[in-house]
Amino acid sequence: MCNLYRMTSNAQAIAQLFRADVAGRNLPALSEIYPDQEAPVVVADAAGRTLTMMRWGWPPFGEVKRPITNVRNLASPMWRSALADPARRCLVPVTAFSEWSGTPDPATGRKRKHWFDIPDDPLFAFAGLWRPTEQGPRFAFLTCAPNETVGRIHPKAMPVLIRPGEPFDRWLTADGAGAAAMQQPLDDALMREITEPEPAGPQATLFADFLDEGARSGKTRP
Repeated sequence: MCNLYRMTSNAQAIAQLFRADVAGRNLPALSEIYPDQEAPVVVADAAGRTLTMMRWGWPPFGEVKRPITNVRNLASPMWRSALADPARRCLVPVTAFSEWSGTPDPATGRKRKHWFDIPDDPLFAFAGLWRPTEQGPRFAFLTCAPNETVGRIHPKAMPVLIRPGEPFDRWLTADGAGAAAMQQPLDDALMREITEPEPAGPQATLFADFLDEGARSGKTRP
């Protein structure tokens, strides 16, 4: 599952690439976006596309205690109605995403973040779903079986990545079956793992522990 990404582009780039009304909004560089934080999201209706801010994490339900960040089982009643309605789909702007190593780094004793991006697309998107709540809109995004690039680090899943252009349009306008058909890993030839230094810090340790606990409970991704 992906529980960390970054969006270091700006509102003007989103306006141009996503063909979205940003309403004069400015965005800071978001170098690390974790669950339960607000992030930019592009939604569409009859009037066009709009950039808005939403909190990452679908409200929990039933025995699930934490907000749900990743969507895998599209047959679940939890997701069927949102997937079938183009107005409930969204594009989540991304410049890179991270998966945690399966085992701790021998040098630090901590799990390490591995970052991935699309070299030809400095700005791309996750395939997202959103819903209104009493506390404001919330979003999650689709995951799928990983390609080899991501699977070397995280063999269970990777985000559904959408490149600019026609795929953006298709995700926001297709019927439910057409949207579900986009739950596919991106071609390995289009991706790379980014090599960068890994700073040590308490936040990284906190979220590595969060992922471990979620994986053991099996309740982070219906």
